[in-house]
Amino acid sequence: MKRIVTIQDISCVGKCSLTVALPIISAMGVECAVLPTAVLSTHTMFPDFTFRDLTDDIRPIAAHWQAEKIGFDAIYTGYLGSFEQLKLISEFIDNFKTPGTLVFIDPVMADNGKLYTGFTPEFARAMAGLCGRADVIVPNLTEAAFLLDLPYQAGGYDENYIRERLKRLAGLGARSVVLTGVSFRPDELGVMGYHAEKDEFFSYFHRKIEVSFHGTGDIFSSTAVGALMRGFSLERALALAADYTVDCIEGTMNSPGHAWYGVEFEPAIPGLVARLNR
Repeated sequence: MKRIVTIQDISCVGKCSLTVALPIISAMGVECAVLPTAVLSTHTMFPDFTFRDLTDDIRPIAAHWQAEKIGFDAIYTGYLGSFEQLKLISEFIDNFKTPGTLVFIDPVMADNGKLYTGFTPEFARAMAGLCGRADVIVPNLTEAAFLLDLPYQAGGYDENYIRERLKRLAGLGARSVVLTGVSFRPDELGVMGYHAEKDEFFSYFHRKIEVSFHGTGDIFSSTAVGALMRGFSLERALALAADYTVDCIEGTMNSPGHAWYGVEFEPAIPGLVARLNR
């Protein structure tokens, strides 16, 4: 069985980060180890949430794993909250990456043209350095703009614009780059990617749903990493992840008792598992 370690926070209520990654990856038949960076009572869309920083625990946990000779087939990072955590995760990659280890980085820090609270352009530049260590990065359009220190463009772009951004992102050092939230038509949304070594572009689009939920990016990335560990190509993994994320959103919208704070991804898991075996 393949083993992933995912490095991000635990929001105890809110359906994002580790509380999404662990069940999805496990359901896909892949072992999921966790390295929590912080514990929050809820995600940050709730008022008055509690927060406990676990930065000081990262190095001792990693040292214990090294002593036990525990290895990983993939290292998957999500939300990282400080310069020190970026430094520690770079160190973690140095210590645990082997020729067969996939490094998958979701540079969670911005959306809708703005950095999340607490992040700065300097942090984005440091995140760009970490992205250079990756095999695959999956920024959204806002995160891509900050990684490259370029203006953000919400719409009105064409395929050549996205290709140019992808090539610039590949220049940071990642082997494959994927831009999420790409849209060339008002009724479509999807991803466009670039394999730097092969100089090849690819894309996948689905019907656009005019609703936004917290945590959908975590669902997408977790599913993609799980699929890669199940032997899917990057293109197939991203298509599966996009379709599953849409299924989760549609299921949530059709559920009369759905909560505002997160996506009902659990009922759609059997369909995801069925698709793995097709």
